[in-house]
Amino acid sequence: MEAIQTASGLPTVRPPGAGILPTMFILAIVLHVVTTVGVVLLVLLHSGRGGGLSDMFGGGLGASAAGSTVIEKNLDRITIVAALIFGFVTLALALMMDT
Repeated sequence: MEAIQTASGLPTVRPPGAGILPTMFILAIVLHVVTTVGVVLLVLLHSGRGGGLSDMFGGGLGASAAGSTVIEKNLDRITIVAALIFGFVTLALALMMDT
């Protein structure tokens, strides 16, 4: 944190991220929260050893191997994309906090 001299002569501490555009910072935080919840929900939808929540959507209709249905493959792809977005937003927030 960086100390700033104010008009009254008393030093104040500048909060992290104060040098960036506030709307971009708020947008990044909102996107981070949304992707965090999305990744958690998507991981919970995956079928484990005994099925899982993906069976509700037709994932267990005679599939002999785990992940062999179209729904499971699409769920894998969506989860990977959401995890990549989460990683990039986390990195962007870390870089914003550094400035």
